[in-house]
Amino acid sequence: MQKFLYENEINSDNLKRFVEDFANKILTPYFKSEPIPQDSHDEGVRVVVGKNFKEVVLNDQDDVLMEYYAPWCGHCKNLAPIYSSVARRLKDVNGLVIGKMDATANEVEGLSIQGFPTLKFYPKNSKGSPMDYNGERTEEGFVDFLKRHSSASFPDAVTRPQDIEL
Repeated sequence: MQKFLYENEINSDNLKRFVEDFANKILTPYFKSEPIPQDSHDEGVRVVVGKNFKEVVLNDQDDVLMEYYAPWCGHCKNLAPIYSSVARRLKDVNGLVIGKMDATANEVEGLSIQGFPTLKFYPKNSKGSPMDYNGERTEEGFVDFLKRHSSASFPDAVTRPQDIEL
């Protein structure tokens, strides 16, 4: 389902042109998006919106693990601290992005989210066919999945946060 914005004055000529442009497939579909955030990280997780989705998720330079969430979703709220911990733990892994997008406030062409949270992995050379993440929703579950599926270079031992000496 596509939406198209009508942004002109309402009159017969403008409406006629809009309908003709629609029939001729000239109109550009509208997708809602929050503004691109000034601070692009939240608790270590890269914040993605509709306007920067292609730049962050579909670029061929990085593997990307994305969480599509709803702010009101209890399962999403329960996952948030675990997901943030994974992002902090893997922040120094080059070639890997841990991202999230509020799927109630942002839309992307070709992306249909049916439930919350939805987790998808976008390998850097296969962005057109992301993998659904159906593993354990634990820090170790995410890290093990990423070590198996990501082409990013992981250090020999990815240090657990509680093992870091202050």
